[in-house]
Amino acid sequence: MRRRLIRIALILLLFPPLLAAVAGWLAGPAFLHPLRRELTPDLLREADASFAATGATREDFDVRAPDGALLRGWKVRPKNPNGSWVLVFHGVADNRVGVIGQSEFLLRAGYSVVMMDARAHGASGGPIATYGWLERNDTRSIIDALLSSEHLGAGLVSPQQSRAKLPTLSESAPPASHTQPVHRVQPSPITPSSFLTSLTSLTSFTSSSSSTSFHIFALGESMGAGIVLQSAGVDPRIEAVVAEVICDEKDVALPCRHSEMIYAAARGPKQLWVVPRAFHTAAYGFAPEEFRRRVLSFFAANTSRSP
Repeated sequence: MRRRLIRIALILLLFPPLLAAVAGWLAGPAFLHPLRRELTPDLLREADASFAATGATREDFDVRAPDGALLRGWKVRPKNPNGSWVLVFHGVADNRVGVIGQSEFLLRAGYSVVMMDARAHGASGGPIATYGWLERNDTRSIIDALLSSEHLGAGLVSPQQSRAKLPTLSESAPPASHTQPVHRVQPSPITPSSFLTSLTSLTSFTSSSSSTSFHIFALGESMGAGIVLQSAGVDPRIEAVVAEVICDEKDVALPCRHSEMIYAAARGPKQLWVVPRAFHTAAYGFAPEEFRRRVLSFFAANTSRSP
Protein backbone atom coordinates (compact mmCIF):
# COMPACT_ATOMS: atom_id res chain seq x y z
CA MET A 1 0.00 0.00 0.00
CA ARG A 2 2.81 2.32 0.95
CA ARG A 3 4.68 1.64 -2.30
CA ARG A 4 1.53 2.33 -4.25
CA LEU A 5 1.10 5.69 -2.54
CA ILE A 6 4.74 6.54 -3.25
CA ARG A 7 4.27 5.58 -6.89
CA ILE A 8 1.17 7.78 -7.18
CA ALA A 9 2.98 10.66 -5.51
CA LEU A 10 5.92 10.36 -7.91
CA ILE A 11 3.58 10.32 -10.90
CA LEU A 12 1.78 13.42 -9.63
CA LEU A 13 5.10 15.18 -9.06
CA LEU A 14 6.84 14.22 -12.29
CA PHE A 15 4.06 13.98 -14.85
CA PRO A 16 3.02 17.69 -14.98
CA PRO A 17 6.54 19.08 -15.60
CA LEU A 18 7.25 16.29 -18.08
CA LEU A 19 4.03 17.06 -19.92
CA ALA A 20 4.87 20.78 -19.89
CA ALA A 21 8.35 20.08 -21.28
CA VAL A 22 6.99 17.94 -24.12
CA ALA A 23 4.28 20.49 -24.93
CA GLY A 24 6.87 23.28 -24.95
CA TRP A 25 9.19 21.26 -27.18
CA LEU A 26 6.37 20.65 -29.65
CA ALA A 27 4.71 24.07 -29.56
CA GLY A 28 7.74 26.30 -28.92
CA PRO A 29 8.99 26.52 -32.51
CA ALA A 30 5.61 27.80 -33.72
CA PHE A 31 5.81 30.71 -31.26
CA LEU A 32 9.50 31.47 -31.71
CA HIS A 33 9.26 31.20 -35.50
CA PRO A 34 5.87 32.73 -36.38
CA LEU A 35 4.61 32.52 -39.92
CA ARG A 36 6.53 35.10 -41.92
CA ARG A 37 4.34 37.34 -44.06
CA GLU A 38 6.62 38.40 -46.88
CA LEU A 39 6.59 41.92 -48.28
CA THR A 40 5.32 41.01 -51.75
CA PRO A 41 4.96 43.31 -54.79
CA ASP A 42 1.19 43.28 -54.29
CA LEU A 43 1.58 44.50 -50.71
CA LEU A 44 3.99 47.21 -51.84
CA ARG A 45 1.46 48.40 -54.41
CA GLU A 46 -1.24 48.42 -51.74
CA ALA A 47 0.94 50.51 -49.43
CA ASP A 48 1.95 52.93 -52.18
CA ALA A 49 -1.69 53.39 -53.20
CA SER A 50 -2.57 54.26 -49.59
CA PHE A 51 0.32 56.72 -49.32
CA ALA A 52 -0.61 58.31 -52.65
CA ALA A 53 -4.18 58.83 -51.43
CA THR A 54 -2.88 60.91 -48.53
CA GLY A 55 -0.12 62.64 -50.48
CA ALA A 56 2.55 60.92 -48.36
CA THR A 57 5.96 59.67 -49.47
CA ARG A 58 8.00 56.78 -48.10
CA GLU A 59 11.68 56.03 -47.86
CA ASP A 60 13.52 52.92 -46.72
CA PHE A 61 14.63 52.95 -43.10
CA ASP A 62 17.00 50.18 -42.04
CA VAL A 63 18.22 49.87 -38.45
CA ARG A 64 20.83 47.53 -36.99
CA ALA A 65 19.68 46.00 -33.69
CA PRO A 66 22.15 45.58 -30.79
CA ASP A 67 22.47 41.85 -31.54
CA GLY A 68 23.25 42.55 -35.21
CA ALA A 69 19.82 41.75 -36.67
CA LEU A 70 18.86 44.07 -39.53
CA LEU A 71 15.44 45.64 -39.00
CA ARG A 72 13.82 46.95 -42.17
CA GLY A 73 11.02 49.44 -42.50
CA TRP A 74 9.91 52.82 -43.81
CA LYS A 75 9.83 56.41 -42.76
CA VAL A 76 6.64 57.87 -44.23
CA ARG A 77 6.20 61.64 -44.43
CA PRO A 78 2.82 63.35 -44.85
CA LYS A 79 2.19 66.13 -47.32
CA ASN A 80 2.03 68.70 -44.51
CA PRO A 81 4.06 67.35 -41.55
CA ASN A 82 3.28 68.72 -38.10
CA GLY A 83 6.71 67.87 -36.66
CA SER A 84 5.67 64.80 -34.66
CA TRP A 85 6.51 61.16 -35.36
CA VAL A 86 4.53 58.00 -34.64
CA LEU A 87 6.07 54.53 -34.36
CA VAL A 88 3.48 51.96 -35.47
CA PHE A 89 3.89 48.34 -34.34
CA HIS A 90 2.27 45.49 -36.26
CA GLY A 91 1.02 42.16 -34.91
CA VAL A 92 2.47 38.67 -34.70
CA ALA A 93 2.89 36.89 -38.08
CA ASP A 94 2.24 40.18 -39.90
CA ASN A 95 4.42 42.90 -41.39
CA ARG A 96 4.46 46.69 -41.69
CA VAL A 97 1.69 46.74 -44.31
CA GLY A 98 -0.65 45.32 -41.67
CA VAL A 99 -0.87 48.76 -40.06
CA ILE A 100 -1.57 50.70 -43.25
CA GLY A 101 -5.07 51.56 -41.99
CA GLN A 102 -3.71 53.16 -38.83
CA SER A 103 -0.93 54.96 -40.68
CA GLU A 104 -3.38 56.45 -43.17
CA PHE A 105 -5.36 58.53 -40.69
CA LEU A 106 -2.17 59.54 -38.88
CA LEU A 107 -0.65 60.80 -42.14
CA ARG A 108 -3.81 62.71 -42.98
CA ALA A 109 -3.49 64.43 -39.59
CA GLY A 110 0.10 65.47 -40.37
CA TYR A 111 2.02 62.88 -38.35
CA SER A 112 5.15 61.35 -39.84
CA VAL A 113 5.13 57.58 -39.40
CA VAL A 114 7.80 54.93 -38.81
CA MET A 115 6.62 51.48 -39.95
CA MET A 116 9.06 48.67 -39.17
CA ASP A 117 8.95 44.93 -39.68
CA ALA A 118 9.59 43.41 -36.25
CA ARG A 119 12.46 40.97 -35.90
CA ALA A 120 11.75 37.58 -37.52
CA HIS A 121 8.87 39.21 -39.41
CA GLY A 122 8.49 40.57 -42.92
CA ALA A 123 11.81 41.65 -44.39
CA SER A 124 13.60 42.02 -41.05
CA GLY A 125 16.28 39.69 -39.80
CA GLY A 126 16.60 37.91 -36.48
CA PRO A 127 16.39 34.15 -35.93
CA ILE A 128 13.44 34.19 -33.50
CA ALA A 129 10.66 36.40 -32.16
CA THR A 130 11.04 36.97 -28.40
CA TYR A 131 7.81 38.89 -27.67
CA GLY A 132 9.48 41.86 -26.03
CA TRP A 133 12.74 40.49 -24.63
CA LEU A 134 14.90 41.58 -27.59
CA GLU A 135 12.26 43.77 -29.23
CA ARG A 136 12.54 46.34 -26.44
CA ASN A 137 16.16 46.95 -27.43
CA ASP A 138 15.11 47.03 -31.09
CA THR A 139 12.76 49.91 -30.31
CA ARG A 140 15.52 51.84 -28.57
CA SER A 141 17.71 51.38 -31.64
CA ILE A 142 14.92 52.51 -33.96
CA ILE A 143 14.38 55.67 -31.93
CA ASP A 144 18.09 56.40 -31.78
CA ALA A 145 18.35 55.96 -35.56
CA LEU A 146 15.36 58.24 -36.08
CA LEU A 147 16.85 60.92 -33.85
CA SER A 148 20.15 60.70 -35.70
CA SER A 149 18.74 60.63 -39.23
CA GLU A 150 16.29 63.46 -38.64
CA HIS A 151 18.74 65.55 -36.56
CA LEU A 152 16.13 65.86 -33.83
CA GLY A 153 18.29 66.00 -30.73
CA ALA A 154 20.05 63.73 -28.28
CA GLY A 155 17.46 62.47 -25.84
CA LEU A 156 13.85 61.65 -25.14
CA VAL A 157 11.77 62.73 -22.19
CA SER A 158 8.16 62.10 -21.27
CA PRO A 159 5.92 65.05 -20.36
CA GLN A 160 6.13 63.88 -16.73
CA GLN A 161 9.64 63.06 -15.61
CA SER A 162 10.33 59.73 -13.99
CA ARG A 163 11.56 59.94 -10.45
CA ALA A 164 13.77 56.89 -10.92
CA LYS A 165 17.18 56.88 -12.57
CA LEU A 166 16.89 55.08 -15.88
CA PRO A 167 19.35 54.31 -18.70
CA THR A 168 19.11 56.77 -21.56
CA LEU A 169 17.31 55.74 -24.70
CA SER A 170 20.06 57.14 -26.83
CA GLU A 171 22.97 55.50 -25.04
CA SER A 172 23.75 53.43 -28.12
CA ALA A 173 23.41 56.31 -30.57
CA PRO A 174 26.48 57.83 -32.25
CA PRO A 175 27.80 61.07 -30.75
CA ALA A 176 26.08 64.22 -31.95
CA SER A 177 27.96 66.45 -34.35
CA HIS A 178 29.64 69.57 -33.01
CA THR A 179 27.02 71.75 -34.70
CA GLN A 180 24.10 69.88 -33.13
CA PRO A 181 23.13 71.15 -29.66
CA VAL A 182 22.83 68.44 -27.04
CA HIS A 183 20.30 68.62 -24.22
CA ARG A 184 20.70 65.92 -21.59
CA VAL A 185 17.34 64.87 -20.25
CA GLN A 186 15.99 62.39 -17.72
CA PRO A 187 14.84 59.66 -20.09
CA SER A 188 11.56 57.82 -20.18
CA PRO A 189 11.50 54.08 -20.90
CA ILE A 190 10.13 53.03 -24.26
CA THR A 191 10.67 49.33 -23.81
CA PRO A 192 9.14 47.68 -26.86
CA SER A 193 6.91 45.37 -24.88
CA SER A 194 4.68 48.17 -23.70
CA PHE A 195 2.14 47.03 -26.24
CA LEU A 196 0.70 43.74 -25.05
CA THR A 197 -1.24 41.68 -27.50
CA SER A 198 -4.57 42.44 -25.88
CA LEU A 199 -4.45 46.18 -26.33
CA THR A 200 -3.35 49.25 -28.16
CA SER A 201 -1.06 51.34 -25.95
CA LEU A 202 -0.24 54.87 -26.98
CA THR A 203 2.79 56.45 -25.38
CA SER A 204 3.99 60.03 -25.71
CA PHE A 205 7.59 61.17 -25.55
CA THR A 206 8.98 64.64 -26.16
CA SER A 207 12.44 66.01 -26.58
CA SER A 208 13.86 69.49 -26.51
CA SER A 209 17.17 71.20 -27.12
CA SER A 210 18.17 74.80 -27.58
CA SER A 211 17.02 74.71 -31.19
CA THR A 212 14.47 71.95 -31.60
CA SER A 213 11.28 70.62 -30.08
CA PHE A 214 9.52 67.50 -31.27
CA HIS A 215 7.42 64.55 -30.17
CA ILE A 216 7.62 60.82 -30.72
CA PHE A 217 4.56 58.69 -30.09
CA ALA A 218 4.12 54.94 -30.23
CA LEU A 219 1.07 53.03 -31.43
CA GLY A 220 1.01 49.26 -31.01
CA GLU A 221 -1.71 46.74 -31.81
CA SER A 222 -0.56 43.26 -30.97
CA MET A 223 3.16 42.72 -31.01
CA GLY A 224 3.90 42.08 -27.30
CA ALA A 225 6.03 45.11 -27.89
CA GLY A 226 7.54 47.31 -24.27
CA ILE A 227 6.61 47.00 -20.68
CA VAL A 228 7.79 43.78 -19.11
CA LEU A 229 5.48 42.08 -16.62
CA GLN A 230 7.54 40.73 -13.75
CA SER A 231 6.59 38.10 -11.21
CA ALA A 232 6.00 40.81 -8.65
CA GLY A 233 3.77 42.80 -10.98
CA VAL A 234 4.16 45.41 -13.67
CA ASP A 235 7.60 46.90 -14.17
CA PRO A 236 7.64 50.06 -12.03
CA ARG A 237 9.43 51.97 -14.79
CA ILE A 238 6.11 52.46 -16.54
CA GLU A 239 5.37 55.13 -13.97
CA ALA A 240 7.01 57.47 -16.48
CA VAL A 241 4.62 56.55 -19.25
CA VAL A 242 1.77 58.72 -20.47
CA ALA A 243 -0.69 56.23 -21.88
CA GLU A 244 -3.99 55.79 -23.64
CA VAL A 245 -4.73 52.10 -23.21
CA ILE A 246 -7.25 50.47 -25.54
CA CYS A 247 -8.32 46.88 -24.99
CA ASP A 248 -10.78 44.57 -26.77
CA GLU A 249 -13.64 43.44 -24.54
CA LYS A 250 -13.89 39.94 -26.07
CA ASP A 251 -10.17 39.28 -26.39
CA VAL A 252 -9.41 35.79 -25.08
CA ALA A 253 -5.78 35.67 -26.23
CA LEU A 254 -4.74 38.39 -23.80
CA PRO A 255 -7.72 39.60 -21.78
CA CYS A 256 -8.26 43.16 -20.63
CA ARG A 257 -6.70 42.43 -17.25
CA HIS A 258 -3.32 42.96 -18.91
CA SER A 259 -4.40 46.39 -20.08
CA GLU A 260 -5.79 47.15 -16.63
CA MET A 261 -2.42 46.28 -15.04
CA ILE A 262 -0.63 48.74 -17.30
CA TYR A 263 -3.29 51.38 -16.72
CA ALA A 264 -3.13 50.94 -12.95
CA ALA A 265 0.68 51.21 -12.91
CA ALA A 266 0.96 54.29 -15.13
CA ARG A 267 1.40 57.48 -13.10
CA GLY A 268 1.17 60.08 -15.83
CA PRO A 269 -1.98 61.26 -17.65
CA LYS A 270 -3.83 58.10 -18.70
CA GLN A 271 -7.08 56.75 -20.11
CA LEU A 272 -8.49 53.24 -20.48
CA TRP A 273 -10.98 52.43 -23.23
CA VAL A 274 -12.60 49.01 -23.35
CA VAL A 275 -14.02 48.50 -26.85
CA PRO A 276 -17.39 46.70 -26.62
CA ARG A 277 -17.68 43.36 -28.47
CA ALA A 278 -14.22 43.74 -30.05
CA PHE A 279 -12.04 40.62 -30.27
CA HIS A 280 -8.26 40.32 -30.36
CA THR A 281 -6.65 43.46 -31.92
CA ALA A 282 -9.96 44.40 -33.60
CA ALA A 283 -10.62 47.72 -31.85
CA TYR A 284 -10.01 49.77 -34.99
CA GLY A 285 -12.31 47.57 -37.06
CA PHE A 286 -15.15 47.67 -34.51
CA ALA A 287 -15.06 51.40 -33.73
CA PRO A 288 -12.94 53.18 -36.38
CA GLU A 289 -14.28 56.69 -35.81
CA GLU A 290 -13.93 56.52 -32.04
CA PHE A 291 -10.49 54.92 -32.42
CA ARG A 292 -9.29 57.75 -34.68
CA ARG A 293 -10.81 60.39 -32.41
CA ARG A 294 -9.20 58.98 -29.28
CA VAL A 295 -5.77 58.46 -30.84
CA LEU A 296 -5.58 61.89 -32.45
CA SER A 297 -6.95 63.71 -29.40
CA PHE A 298 -4.46 61.86 -27.19
CA PHE A 299 -1.56 62.85 -29.45
CA ALA A 300 -2.78 66.45 -29.71
CA ALA A 301 -3.23 66.77 -25.94
CA ASN A 302 0.25 65.46 -25.22
CA THR A 303 1.83 67.53 -27.97
CA SER A 304 0.47 70.57 -26.15
CA ARG A 305 2.33 69.42 -23.02
CA SER A 306 5.71 70.03 -24.61
CA PRO A 307 8.16 72.03 -22.52
